Amino acid sequence: MIIGLTGGMGCGKSTAARFFEELGFRRVDSDALVRDHVLTQPDIIAEARNRHGDVVITPAGLHESASGPTIDRAALGRVLFADDTKLRDWEDLVLPRLFEHWRALLDSDPVADWIVETPLLFEKSLEKWFDFIVCVASSTATQYARLAERGVSHTLAAQRISKQLPLATKIDKSDFVLSNDGTLEFLRDQIRALVRTLRARR
Repeated sequence: MIIGLTGGMGCGKSTAARFFEELGFRRVDSDALVRDHVLTQPDIIAEARNRHGDVVITPAGLHESASGPTIDRAALGRVLFADDTKLRDWEDLVLPRLFEHWRALLDSDPVADWIVETPLLFEKSLEKWFDFIVCVASSTATQYARLAERGVSHTLAAQRISKQLPLATKIDKSDFVLSNDGTLEFLRDQIRALVRTLRARR
């Protein structure tokens, strides 16, 4: 069973994924794969520099550190989220690399239960990858409060949320919805019940 886990920024996808992991699911963190395995590839770093200049390269990287140049992800995000065309073109470059990692991981254990964190699941028409799609939902106020706790300003949060499908649309398109405005135990209980239901269907 392969579950695609989506939702809005600040809705608690990573927390939900950890709870699935507690129940025996193997977890795929797409953001971590991009950060640790895609954005570290030399040709991706070179392409970032070619497209967006030295502003998206870390200061150490500009001085040919022993480890080579690295992408300043915060700076790259500021550039991309300010320009829809640049953002779309960058996603077209990066996402196929992410999918290669997905495929390798899923093929490595085809009988396992997998939970795949996929923020842009519907935006990029990725439904075919998954047996079920689960959306983690929170109120707008809760989203912004959680993002503020991470140091994300209201302006930046609004800018990034605006680039995604409305949460209501994700809810409508998903097979199951988890409410995450309550306690962690409330979220965990919902996931336990959902997993029991899905495993009983097999």
